[in-house]
Amino acid sequence: MEINSRAQKRKKRKKRKKWVWFLTPIALLLAVALVFGFHLTSKIADMTNAAFKQLDRGDSSAKRVNAVYPGKDNFSVLFIGVDERKGQTKSRSDVLVLATFNKNDDSIKLVSIPRDSYVNIPDHGQDKITHAHYFGGVDLAVSTVEELFDVPVDFYVKLNFDAFIDVVDALGGVTVDVPFTFSEMDSNDTKNAITLEEGTQTLSGEEALAFVRMRKQDPLGDIGRGERQKQVITAIVKKSASLSSITKYDDVLDGIGENMTTNLTFQNIVALHPYAKSISAIDSYALEGDNSRINGIYYYQLREESVNEISQMLKEHLEID
Repeated sequence: MEINSRAQKRKKRKKRKKWVWFLTPIALLLAVALVFGFHLTSKIADMTNAAFKQLDRGDSSAKRVNAVYPGKDNFSVLFIGVDERKGQTKSRSDVLVLATFNKNDDSIKLVSIPRDSYVNIPDHGQDKITHAHYFGGVDLAVSTVEELFDVPVDFYVKLNFDAFIDVVDALGGVTVDVPFTFSEMDSNDTKNAITLEEGTQTLSGEEALAFVRMRKQDPLGDIGRGERQKQVITAIVKKSASLSSITKYDDVLDGIGENMTTNLTFQNIVALHPYAKSISAIDSYALEGDNSRINGIYYYQLREESVNEISQMLKEHLEID
């Protein structure tokens, strides 16, 4: 009864959460640039230059009259999480989070898009939104999200889960409270390769990834997974801010840089500085929908009224018609 009550309360779309999952790379880059000196700032510049990849459309969304710039305009960023192996040319997106930034109050809003959401993918018809990245990479994932919400996606950050492992290992692990004992596959998809016992413990990168990815064994499903993700990311941010971690930042930056692509420039990232104080107070929203099967395949059918409400909220935050 207690679990059901907790699940019902947490499923409310308008509940505000402190969620820093895919903003963590940006937060870490800002912290290093602002606190720990020229050497690492120069390294961040080199890293972002190496990670830069422009979208096929150029620097402006078709839903914009002109290109926008962080620090000067309201803007949006699509965070794309993938699990790609070296040499792999196609992959589905495991995580899609759209973030909007408002320059007037330095506020951030996040919308999590379930990977099985049944949406229209341009030139491919109705399908799971996770397949957009498989069919057409970042460009099609961006176009699909733009069509879903009728808002511009100005920037993107694509992060491989290997970055998550490397960052945790570079920091010497993270301490979390495991709510119950379970086994999960590792990053090579070996089933039950990692077993975590209930209780407080320090996890390696591989163990932390298993901790945040597990869903089916959690009685709270995606809600429980979200709570575990927040726990790990909070631990990463706190440990990164510790003076004892200064000597580890070279390895942390290497872990991010080798596994990230983005159309944000170094100047764009520096311009995010005013939003740093908002990282711990982000408004987070989730799309409401229903489980369904079409021709025997599972989909998450988004409720039209929920999509419309989220779309309107995003437009108001971006201050567009």
